[in-house]
Amino acid sequence: MQILEFIRNIDDMIGRMVAANPAQAYGLLFLIVFAETGLVVTPFLPGDTLLFAVGILSNPAPGQPGFNVWLALLILTIAPICGDTVNYHIGKFMGPRLFKNENSRFFKKENLQKTSEFFEKHGGKAVIFARWIPIVRTFAPFVAGMGAMEYRKFFGYSLLGAFLWVWICVWAGFFFGQIPAVKNNFELAMLAMLLVSGAPMVYETIKHRREVKAAAADLEDKAKAELHI
Repeated sequence: MQILEFIRNIDDMIGRMVAANPAQAYGLLFLIVFAETGLVVTPFLPGDTLLFAVGILSNPAPGQPGFNVWLALLILTIAPICGDTVNYHIGKFMGPRLFKNENSRFFKKENLQKTSEFFEKHGGKAVIFARWIPIVRTFAPFVAGMGAMEYRKFFGYSLLGAFLWVWICVWAGFFFGQIPAVKNNFELAMLAMLLVSGAPMVYETIKHRREVKAAAADLEDKAKAELHI
């Protein structure tokens, strides 16, 4: 509920901060995006919705405080690249030890497993695709650091992924945020953005469960066939 409340009021919160202290507002943006991509304990932070809101607040009504869109784009592009680099090296040097505890509250093996499967399916492009999937984008650099990819190759994918993710989301907010239907229903727009960003993860989860059930059914059929031989 706290996350939903944060998303509902994200425009007011950031708007007030921009008006009171622009430097602090830019710093907060950097820290949120950095933490979501750089720390495996904060996959719940808003990524897509925050970028969309920044886009809206970068194109304010006359006389209203707002971001400089180019400075916001620069800061928000650097943040996930830095976050990915930190997360990659955490995974490289501490990964196996952090996930030893089966009942860990923060280092859940199921999240690590989902991301590992995502890597196996998409290879290096997983770093780019993961940008659009909450939780996976937090764990992708970590998994890459644990041995899935050399750093030079990882950095190239991270750079491209950060640019596409940030610039598409911010410019979407910048242009679509001025549409009356979006502007007058900001809460619904943010929730819609949250649902859209989470859709790929839901799809992958459902698809994975179906594949597991299909594989189990095949094994059962083979076992029955062997018994009748």
